[in-house]
Amino acid sequence: MTVKASNDWIQQLYVQETLKKSPEPDFYENENGKIVMTKSYHIKRGSCCGSKCLNCPYEPKYVKGNKIVENH
Repeated sequence: MTVKASNDWIQQLYVQETLKKSPEPDFYENENGKIVMTKSYHIKRGSCCGSKCLNCPYEPKYVKGNKIVENH
């Protein structure tokens, strides 16, 4: 499986391994065939990857290394 969502190879490897093991992964494939990470995945990851992810839960958004989860 090719992951198109990020250039972060560690994140890509995690996505691939998680999809193999988990019946209900923290990812879904959108209508364009791209892998989209859920908000819960990002929180489990522990910090922002800076890739402008659709479901980024961190505030301010898209700041690599940010660990502050928005309050919503």
